[in-house]
Amino acid sequence: MNRIVVNCEPFDVNELYQWLSSCPQDGAIVTFTGKVRKLESETISLFLEHYAGMTEAVLEKIIQQARARWSLNRVVVIHRIGEIQANESIVFVGVSSAHRTDSFAAAEFIMDVLKTEAPFWKREKTPTGESWVEAKNSDQESLKKWQ
Repeated sequence: MNRIVVNCEPFDVNELYQWLSSCPQDGAIVTFTGKVRKLESETISLFLEHYAGMTEAVLEKIIQQARARWSLNRVVVIHRIGEIQANESIVFVGVSSAHRTDSFAAAEFIMDVLKTEAPFWKREKTPTGESWVEAKNSDQESLKKWQ
């Protein structure tokens, strides 16, 4: 079972964990929560835009790729859009499975692929102004281990 949400609303990690842990046959739940970091540039906030409809389809495809590689039960991907303040949560990936190796690998895979393939654009707001955030080479490097 998949759960994909892309919206402006903050998410409840406890509620998401409860949903992931509701299958008694699963022995492993792995979650990742990403936050807006306050970097050297003194980030105040990020403003995220996305391609509605396409974003959800890409996230579904990423989950299906993970399911083809590992034995998974529940998978949840939540990604916020709009203005998100420094230190607020921006993304949540959660995976449940019978075994920890599947859950750990799938959660990392989903996050690595999401960072490079999901159609999100970020604009950073700092005390000196706003600018678009460029894609990172490190994200492309992380993706290579799955190819």
